[in-house]
Amino acid sequence: MKNPFAALLVASAVHAAEPLPALHASPDGVTVSGVSSGGYMAVQLQVAYSARVTGVGVIAGGPYYCAQGSLFTALYNCMKPGPWTPVPSPEFLVSEANALASAGAVDATVNLARAHAWMFIGTQDRTVSPAVVEAVRDFYASYKASVALVADKPAGHGMVTERYGNACGRTASPYMVDCDYDAAGVLLAFILGHAQPPAAKESGELLRFDQIRYAGGDARGIAMDDTGFLYVPPRCRTERCHVHIAFHGCRQGAADIGERYVREAGYNRWADTNALIVLYPQAIRRYSPFVFNPRGCWDWWGYTSANYHTKDAPQLRAVMKMLERLAE
Repeated sequence: MKNPFAALLVASAVHAAEPLPALHASPDGVTVSGVSSGGYMAVQLQVAYSARVTGVGVIAGGPYYCAQGSLFTALYNCMKPGPWTPVPSPEFLVSEANALASAGAVDATVNLARAHAWMFIGTQDRTVSPAVVEAVRDFYASYKASVALVADKPAGHGMVTERYGNACGRTASPYMVDCDYDAAGVLLAFILGHAQPPAAKESGELLRFDQIRYAGGDARGIAMDDTGFLYVPPRCRTERCHVHIAFHGCRQGAADIGERYVREAGYNRWADTNALIVLYPQAIRRYSPFVFNPRGCWDWWGYTSANYHTKDAPQLRAVMKMLERLAE
């Protein structure tokens, strides 16, 4: 006879996975970066919580509220724009962000003047047009933020690294490209304002943690995996460190490529020498009619909620709860 409590026990075991450690991390001065859909997600988090999130790095991603809740707009205007489907103008996107701030849906956009925004697009990227990444620059420049755009490396679509991944110009799983260019380090140095050289070898600990408890008890219901990752340098067990959030791209979460992104993207060695805790939230593929995310992307067009780009966004709320725990 089947054990009537079997399913409950399995569910309880899953939910009993380790929570994030309370590390007394700084609640302010948070920085964020991401690749492709993760780049869009990084911008959404930075704009929504600009009082706390002061720097953003965007690799092959686009500007705030680019998709305007439309998958069609996301695929055309915000990835491969053309004469009939242009990238939304900076003026329009700025007006939308300002209106949301006035309504209290995002933090005051006056905060964006002190932000540091770093962008990258590879010359061999055939997935996202340079015009899309230029629009990120123009959006932040409209607020007089400190901006930098790198657009001269022969990279395909993916995370650009110094020594790991596919050939530089190739676009294929795991969407990491070896271009002899340390994008993680360059972006961290810019958005932090300064950075110490990276450690020769990682000395911290890569932890798995339960994302379910930060996602209202149902991570998969908002296309997040049950498990996320956290990199903790030894010094951050006793010192007060800042947090950097690194969002993977589509088809790049652990469910698709294992731990390659969280180990090889390039952030961890910099974290050791710059007192950074690195949070790696994880998205997953979902084929539900209510949450349709077949490529494991972060929500930058509204598949979880019409408020996907505001403080009410389910995925953004989950990540902010993670930050709150780390600050305890």
